[in-house]
Amino acid sequence: MNEPIRRLSVVILALFLTLMIAASYIQVAAAGSLNADARNVRTLYREYGTFRGPIVVDGESIVWSKPVDDPFNYQRTYADGPLYAGVTGYYSIVFGRTGIEQTENDLLSGTADKLFWTRLSTLVSGETQRGASVELTLRSQVQKAAADALGDSAGAVVALDPRSGAVLAMVTSPTYDPASLAGHDSSQVNANYQDLLAQTNGPLVNRAIAGDTYAPGSTFKLIVSAAALEAGYSADSELYAPDQLELPDSTKTLSNYGGESCSANERQTLADSLAMSCNTSFANLGMKLGWGVIERKAEEFGWGSQLSIPLAVTPSRLPVNPDDAQTAMASIGQYDDRATPLQMAMVAAGIANDGELMTPYLVDNVRDANLRVVEQSEPKTMSHPMTRADANELTDMMVGVVEDGTGTLAQIPGVKVAGKTGTAETGTGERPHTWFVGFAPADNPVVAVAVLVENGGSTEGEATGGKVAAPIARAVMEAAIAAEGGK
Repeated sequence: MNEPIRRLSVVILALFLTLMIAASYIQVAAAGSLNADARNVRTLYREYGTFRGPIVVDGESIVWSKPVDDPFNYQRTYADGPLYAGVTGYYSIVFGRTGIEQTENDLLSGTADKLFWTRLSTLVSGETQRGASVELTLRSQVQKAAADALGDSAGAVVALDPRSGAVLAMVTSPTYDPASLAGHDSSQVNANYQDLLAQTNGPLVNRAIAGDTYAPGSTFKLIVSAAALEAGYSADSELYAPDQLELPDSTKTLSNYGGESCSANERQTLADSLAMSCNTSFANLGMKLGWGVIERKAEEFGWGSQLSIPLAVTPSRLPVNPDDAQTAMASIGQYDDRATPLQMAMVAAGIANDGELMTPYLVDNVRDANLRVVEQSEPKTMSHPMTRADANELTDMMVGVVEDGTGTLAQIPGVKVAGKTGTAETGTGERPHTWFVGFAPADNPVVAVAVLVENGGSTEGEATGGKVAAPIARAVMEAAIAAEGGK
């Protein structure tokens, strides 16, 4: 063989080797990334053409896949979409997945390792692959009561079962209909999404767990009270409660809400200070305790924790190394204190459960296509922020808030309610955010709740937690008690 032919043979052999290596790389090494590429239409058809499992509340599907006559085979359908949108999220051929649709995607789509034997059985029998059903901890009547009571006001409601940590209700407002993003007309879905983004009130934001964190206002006094009880104070301990409190190293003074006087003689018990939400007494108490003591107690209740329920929760935040004046303001839930509504519901739940805080969770169980349970949630203790004795004493103080203090509009006839109001200044020139956290029945709690209404909602006149948020909490607690009785 002459030299030119040998050289040509080497070049041809090299080209064949290159083609073989490239084909092997594409079929093996790059297969996963190519399959996952959003531009791969076949991947879209394969994923969206599989029967996706339902999302279930109280035994009824609130999200399911309906057969349709198009290349995607199934249309994701949402019953009461706006009511559950903050939890379910959406399943979109254009924008992917959010909420439970995202966190439980492997189970809903049927690709999870836990469903291997189910897939194998389906393959052998020749049946269509079906995803698992995800059953949530939500109670429909509690969820609806929360949404109805919150109405069109911007804000959020979270209700927990303090005994287990199960989320009974999670409502965010304003909301949206996931069905508007689940259609198969991509141009229409894009238009709907842009319309939602253009709305300044942020309907896609889950204010309950993942939106902006909020100054908790006077609801943070529960943390200071818990720290004080642990430090040796009691409900009857007298606090310094002046009309105005001079802040250290500052020319500023702190007044009580509306310039009110907490006490004629500048002395007031811890229980009375909580009942009437005295700012000056709690600010002074916070400085006496020291920020380190308060910070540790808040962290025991969950501040700073990276939670997944399984939806990701924005960590609540605390001031870093505040001075005495800043500590005074932080002790009444202002300055750099920030919390999610879920965090404040956890505070109520920890007190309600005799000082034992349970980890919040949203998914009760998962069932395969044959209704076999493949995953079951079990309650888990997150922390013990209080002793039983201190929690019971703080509960009695919170009952006083509702019976004779700022939270009287949360009263339920025939039921003892424990609670705390909050009115948090925003510093923006707008009306304050209003809060209520509490639980009921106080002597045998079945629900702990947190209500946040941004800027006092649409209520005319003075916006306070007792006036705006407490009636919403009452409606939610009533619904939860009724649901407990219907088990």
